[in-house]
Amino acid sequence: MTPAARVQAAIEILDSIITAARSQGAPADRLLAEWSRGHRFAGSKDRRAIRELVYGAIRACGPVPRSGRAAMLRLAETDSQLAELFDGSNYGPPAIGEGETPARGGVAPEWLEARLAASDIAGEEADALLGRAPLDLRVNTLKTDIDALELPLEGERIAAPGGLRLPSGTQVEQWDAYQTGLVEVQDGGSQLACLAVGAQPGETVIDLCAGAGGKTIALAADMQNSGTLIAADTDRGRLSRLAPRSQRAGTMIAETLLLDPGREMEKLAPWQGKADAVLVDAPCSGTGTWRRGPEARWRLSDQELTRLTDLQQRLITLAAGLVKPGGRLIYVTCSLLDEEGSRQIEQFLAAHKEFTAATPDLPVGEQRGAGIRLTPFQHGTDGFFIACLCRA
Repeated sequence: MTPAARVQAAIEILDSIITAARSQGAPADRLLAEWSRGHRFAGSKDRRAIRELVYGAIRACGPVPRSGRAAMLRLAETDSQLAELFDGSNYGPPAIGEGETPARGGVAPEWLEARLAASDIAGEEADALLGRAPLDLRVNTLKTDIDALELPLEGERIAAPGGLRLPSGTQVEQWDAYQTGLVEVQDGGSQLACLAVGAQPGETVIDLCAGAGGKTIALAADMQNSGTLIAADTDRGRLSRLAPRSQRAGTMIAETLLLDPGREMEKLAPWQGKADAVLVDAPCSGTGTWRRGPEARWRLSDQELTRLTDLQQRLITLAAGLVKPGGRLIYVTCSLLDEEGSRQIEQFLAAHKEFTAATPDLPVGEQRGAGIRLTPFQHGTDGFFIACLCRA
């Protein structure tokens, strides 16, 4: 493909991504994969270049662009060589018309930028949300330790114990160490969230929003496969991916619970008031993960944020009933909005006098209300809010 043809292909893919964002359709990665399957003539270099153009344009736009062409014109404002490829050649984009305007820049739609700024995420802190995330690994202590591990590429140690950082795009899935379960792909912030649980051998621990189980298998390693570990979620598809991951990692999970939304306690009743620790990795806006999926900021609305905060409050309350006297509830979101973090904990503590907040014992992080916040700019991790609540 010619460079101009790559630009036109990226514009067409961006059109699909913009439509999907407005209608809550497929994510950008899936749409890119579908395009590649339908365009077998595109070589690996073409696909890589088109992907770079697509994500570059997404990051360059704040609000949802009116079209893929407008998004690409926004990126071309910062790259004169890219602007020259709008030349009207065969398979390339038409020339830039007089008065044709690019999409608007920024970090996010205006209403969302204002919410972030109200949570002290502005300037460099906000810009860092759209950077490129590195690839972090967690060394599986059930099978090896960080000093004994040998990898094809040496990783940089990070704040999380047993954590290593590699360049973005490293194909670790092809390594023997990954295939045999010596390492797992897990962001350093996510690893620190697991560390905040303080899971110990012999305890009863519930991962209430387990998803595909990334944090669950990390907790199993902390527990040294000794004790009772419950992985629960309402998403059958995501929860089904836990078993093969657990087998590869050599972890033993006592029970996997598929919960019915709104009727979760029916299956959780046997654990009422019995858990040493309950982890609530709550569904959230994902503002802390935009480095990995930057088009997600186009999908969020004020109404959706309200729905998420209501759900978070219900999940914290549900989890509180599972914690035994002297136990702990760990609340985590990959969001940097206070309404999903510190404000949620303020509301919970006001309504549940039997719980008090304890600052998570983590090697990095800044105090935010009754919890700890991690940001891409300050700590090099995804954005997280982490709180630990202790029951009397």
